[in-house]
Amino acid sequence: MSRPANRSKQPASRHREKLKKLSEREHGFQSSSLEPEGSADSTFWVTDYLVKKGYKRTEEIFRQEVKDVDESGKPKHHNDPAASERIFPAGKYLTAFRHFERWVDNGIDLYKFELGKVLWPLFVYSYLRLVDQGSYGHAKDFMEQLRGRFETTRADELRNLATITLAQHVRDSPIAKVYLDNRYIIPINKSLTGHLFHFLEREFDQCGSIILDIIQQYCRVDSVDRGPIEPFSFEAIYRRARNQELDEADVQEGIPGVSNRSGVTNRDILDNSAALKLGPLPLDPELRGDIVAELEEEDRLHPPREGVPTLVEEFNTMKPIKKESDDSPQRTDIPYPPSRARDVVMEMQKVRENRDRFRIEGRTGGVGPAVSVCMFTFHNHLGSISCMDFSKDQELVAVGTTESYIRVWSLEGKPLKSRLPPEKDVKVNNRKLIGHSAPVYTVAFSDAITNMDRNIYEGDPKPETDSKLLISCSADGQVRLWSLEVWSCLCIYKGHDGPVFSLAWSPHGHYFATGGWDKTVRIWSQDHASAQRLLVGHDTAISAVTWHPNGAYVFSASDETDKSIRLWSVANGNCVRVFIGHTDFITALECAPNGKILASADIGGNIFLWDIDKATRIKRCRGHGRGGIWSLSFSVESNVLVSGGQDNTVRVWDVEMPAEGSRPANQQDGDGTIVAAGGQGDGSKQTGQTAQPVSGAGGKKKGKEVMITPDQISAFPTKKTPVLKVQCTRMNLVIAGGCYYPETQEAAR
Repeated sequence: MSRPANRSKQPASRHREKLKKLSEREHGFQSSSLEPEGSADSTFWVTDYLVKKGYKRTEEIFRQEVKDVDESGKPKHHNDPAASERIFPAGKYLTAFRHFERWVDNGIDLYKFELGKVLWPLFVYSYLRLVDQGSYGHAKDFMEQLRGRFETTRADELRNLATITLAQHVRDSPIAKVYLDNRYIIPINKSLTGHLFHFLEREFDQCGSIILDIIQQYCRVDSVDRGPIEPFSFEAIYRRARNQELDEADVQEGIPGVSNRSGVTNRDILDNSAALKLGPLPLDPELRGDIVAELEEEDRLHPPREGVPTLVEEFNTMKPIKKESDDSPQRTDIPYPPSRARDVVMEMQKVRENRDRFRIEGRTGGVGPAVSVCMFTFHNHLGSISCMDFSKDQELVAVGTTESYIRVWSLEGKPLKSRLPPEKDVKVNNRKLIGHSAPVYTVAFSDAITNMDRNIYEGDPKPETDSKLLISCSADGQVRLWSLEVWSCLCIYKGHDGPVFSLAWSPHGHYFATGGWDKTVRIWSQDHASAQRLLVGHDTAISAVTWHPNGAYVFSASDETDKSIRLWSVANGNCVRVFIGHTDFITALECAPNGKILASADIGGNIFLWDIDKATRIKRCRGHGRGGIWSLSFSVESNVLVSGGQDNTVRVWDVEMPAEGSRPANQQDGDGTIVAAGGQGDGSKQTGQTAQPVSGAGGKKKGKEVMITPDQISAFPTKKTPVLKVQCTRMNLVIAGGCYYPETQEAAR
């Protein structure tokens, strides 16, 4: 840092002599015989000659050098008496800024935010120096080329700086006085401070000399004892959610006495109270008209029994006609393909199943609803099954394996259809999909529903409503789209850097979301090989993703040190909510059908319910043992939550029951917990307490106590089967699946 910057500008006459000699050597041309007496005229003749001969690079260098010399060829006057000690070539300020900017932008993501704090003061003081030393041409170029980086966060200050165009303005402008009379404070953590100055010393000739001189004269770098911080880091989000400053050091960032300081600006990037549109997505008017017409015909052919609403009435209740409202997204926000005959049939069947479903009205007199669970157990898997999914029409089940393949079964044992002519006579109830080259982490079926008995389109083929597609993600970094008609891979989606851990279909199809080891969430469209949205903000790898029911938002959870849940807007890719509270690895996410509640589960056996709009926790449900809760699913009414976990149990929770600690004290006959027939109880009855320790429930190791909150309705233990997947159907039947681990495999685990 002690290297002197004793460099001076050469007069323009000396540069002209160099150019003349260069021309004489190359072309034998005595340019001095044509040079007029005036310096301005000689500049014209030299540049004119260079242009005619095509020496563009030489002409550019010549023009840059003569910007800062007067008509006599001497350097222009500098107003600062001490400036003679700090004079740098005017063109070097832009070069130095660009060089430092590239180093910051190409560095590690975790460091970019803090190192970027140096860019604004470097920009301001470089510009003021250029104007003050009379390098007006360079100052104008500097402002025009670099102001775009600060337009969004520093618009007002940029407008004020742009008015400073003469050396006299530097002395008269209030904003210039504020910056020149005060030291700009830059808080950076200790490790990055050393990293910064090491780079400036190493790149002394490229940019270090100017930047070190500016920092030494105008700035104060405060070394802060903390880790690297960024606007969406865990610490930043945590403090903003509680209306706290990021750090005392960040409060002091910038110029003392100036209201718009860097720290304040950066903290306002995320607004956790921005309005959300959590209402249902309106139906396409043309599709709605077709559905109503067909439902009317269905009601005419099959009128409902007395006391049961018609299909049209049920449809209008499910999807009432609303004028444009602020709580629902618009269909123009996210483009969808045009509707097909299949969409009409599927919507009709959804109305029928919604009307005929088993209704869960919540607790009555403290007794929970009689929810039934259908459990599918996989044997002889040798521990290779890593994930599972059921189709929405309950016809198929797919599993991904650690051996990189996928297997699909018919739940009823029926032969799986194939459209390939050579396979029309093949009668098999399972198929193996091979393509991934590493363990498969998640599989997901496209939307499906049980088909109608009749064909509403006479003369045309009957629309099929079963699952046609399956998506999968793997440790090989690929997302694959599989056809369930020809049983082969249709498309490979590449973009993630590293393993892809989780994925989920959009509620309306066509789009799907993925999350991976590279800390990013990506939104894909079936018909595009590249991601349509790249959502960046998590500090660590993504462990789970799920969609909001209206398809306008995506939730993602991050593991390891982050342990936060973020809500992303699909329309613009912004992070609009952050949910913080988990202290263990987050294993599962699920959004309620009403679009107002989010459920999240972690490896510690905790289930958190969140108010999406307020980004606040409603309550915590406890009952599962440690080891992981791998799947969550809400009932149609959004008042019951089902969970399945590593502790070999399926548990049913009351969503509407008040949070723990608010249970009536006069209730003496237990907490309403119902254990499935033939299952093992969770312990003795509770007597008005919020939670009670229970040991040995659901095959847990002896001596381990689990607190059960009173909002648990039912517990369905298995023998030795960790539950990988639970799904609450549209009829409110619970389907669950897991892999049986006998004693020999349990010992190996």
